[in-house]
Amino acid sequence: MERFFNPNSIAIVGASANPLKGGYRILKNILTGFKGDLYPVNPRYADIDGLTCYPSIDAIPGPVDLAIIFVPALAAVQAVTDCAAKGILRVMIQSAGFAETGDQGKALQATLLKVKKESGMRIWGPNCMGFVDAVNKKVFSFALSSIWEDGLLPGKVSLIVQSGMLSAGFLIDTVTHGTMGISKACSIGNKADVDECDLLEYLIDDPDTEVIGTYLESIPDGQRFIAACRRSPKPIVVLKGGKSEKGAEAAMSHTASLAGNGAIVSGALAQVGVIEAEDFKQMMDLCRTLAMEKGQPAPRNGKIAVLTFSGGAGIVSADFIDARELETAALSRETIQELQTVFPDWMPPSNPVDLWPAIEKNGFGKVYRTAFGAVSKDPNVDAILYHVFIPGGQKPIDLTRMAAMAHQEGKPIFCWMLGHRDTAHAFQAHTQRLGIPVFRELHRAVECMAAYFQYQSFAASISRDSDLSLSNIPENNLLISPAESGVLDEHCAKKILTRAGIPTVTEAVAATPGEAADQGSTMGFPIVMKGLSPGQVHKTEENLVRLHIHSANQARTEFQSLKSILGEEGYILVQKQVQGELELIVGLIRDSQFGPCVMCGLGGIMAEALNDTAFAVAPLSMNEALALIDRLETRKLLDGFRGNPPVDKNAFAEVLVRLGELGRANPRIQEIDINPLIISNGRPIAVDATIILDND
Repeated sequence: MERFFNPNSIAIVGASANPLKGGYRILKNILTGFKGDLYPVNPRYADIDGLTCYPSIDAIPGPVDLAIIFVPALAAVQAVTDCAAKGILRVMIQSAGFAETGDQGKALQATLLKVKKESGMRIWGPNCMGFVDAVNKKVFSFALSSIWEDGLLPGKVSLIVQSGMLSAGFLIDTVTHGTMGISKACSIGNKADVDECDLLEYLIDDPDTEVIGTYLESIPDGQRFIAACRRSPKPIVVLKGGKSEKGAEAAMSHTASLAGNGAIVSGALAQVGVIEAEDFKQMMDLCRTLAMEKGQPAPRNGKIAVLTFSGGAGIVSADFIDARELETAALSRETIQELQTVFPDWMPPSNPVDLWPAIEKNGFGKVYRTAFGAVSKDPNVDAILYHVFIPGGQKPIDLTRMAAMAHQEGKPIFCWMLGHRDTAHAFQAHTQRLGIPVFRELHRAVECMAAYFQYQSFAASISRDSDLSLSNIPENNLLISPAESGVLDEHCAKKILTRAGIPTVTEAVAATPGEAADQGSTMGFPIVMKGLSPGQVHKTEENLVRLHIHSANQARTEFQSLKSILGEEGYILVQKQVQGELELIVGLIRDSQFGPCVMCGLGGIMAEALNDTAFAVAPLSMNEALALIDRLETRKLLDGFRGNPPVDKNAFAEVLVRLGELGRANPRIQEIDINPLIISNGRPIAVDATIILDND
């Protein structure tokens, strides 16, 4: 990737002298900051703005590190072929007209990949806007020059954006509003070759990047993407488009992308500490927050001191803080005493700290210095949410000294601002240079504050590289015959689970009523009896499950009843009836983008009613499995409910780890469903299971 970002020489195929053409903008943008050799290529011109223009790629006299192509799709394919012949092994195609347009475009894109394979070339695009490097003053894009001329601020955030026009929109928005600086902004388009994984791996090691934000419509190599995120020491924010059915259709028509299951994507990202955004502005706000606020790992539930000019705003802040599972800090006695030195006698300080009565008594400067100093030193405070109102015609308070006090104590500051437009804009620009993110919406301020604590908590608690495989299950131990395919019956499924180290209920096959009675006596009543038939999934709906069998005579009777339903097909399974405190569901699905993915949730009849499930990508470490369990909304039930013993979460997590390993060990397994996984005396045991194999 280095030659894409730092070439010594560039050829521009499709360069133009017409200021209205994209080929002209590419040339002018590159000339703004690039210091290497530049070779315009277009047979219509002898020179462009004093630069020699070459009629063809093979006419370029020197070696070329990078070719940027901006000609119609058919001509672009020929240009790529000419680049291969010239020995140019890095090509960026900013032209459209490829796989995003239909079958003809797909054929052209396939030809590009054929040339790539034969030559060893790497291809960025097509259908993209290239990239901008604000730190090193490189604009390799046909984007409007106003992005550069308006003053692109160098910063710490790098972006990977699948949509070309969206990347331009991000840049223009940040430039004109001055909300954040940019390190690199990369538009990857159709991702024929270079994709988000290539760029993510590069940016993780890029010294100019501290936070990575991405908008993606597909993640074709989910395993590689997750592996890169897992090793990243830098925060990553992802906005994934096409997670809904309609959104997925839009993604197909836009950049020929396949969109994955939204729940799996969200689970995979959470597993490796990626912050997931839900809209574009939020993504940018999350990125700039994580870039500004760097500090020591923070507690999982941050304790927040709110400094406000309005009691009402303080109340709403407390509501938002509670909704985001943060805490409004209980101020220490020393903090209260220090605040009392500037507060009027009739108003005792509390959190949220309504500063206005104190300001009326002592003025802005003294009150703000006292308040910031007090809460910054308070051991019960992890962060400060500062509200500021900026009226017109009045100079806002300078937070330089207060920011230094807070940051010296390791306390990040988040600022919510409202007031006069021009004055507020100047205040925002100055305050953000102090490392304080400023927001125009109170809800967004708290949302970003929560994301900061979420990331810091993850960074402090998760081992990224260790314990990624609790067990390594050989495929030949899975008891799967090459002749087997489709749905395995429950008994066969549980044999496989048992060999994989997943606890299962005691059971046996009964061939006669007498055997059923004898097995029940051996296991100890009560028992459960089930009728199993080939390809069957839903036994209860077919009246093939009998619970609460308490005697040998009842076992004989139920055997005959089940046999009459089954006929000559299938057989009857006898199980020990497990008395449990809680029913869970766990499973595995082989996703087209992420491979084998593990799921857990509340099971039994509540599985569909509550739909409380969480996903993660295999392999899982034990820490990741425990974190997966903790993402369930009903997780409090696992801690013991109405006198029940708490769930042994380590045993539960081990089931999830082994389930993931089982899916990885045999690629024929497409789905596993264990429902219910009963918690008995705090420990999990599988009492029903289905495994679905491919048909190969």
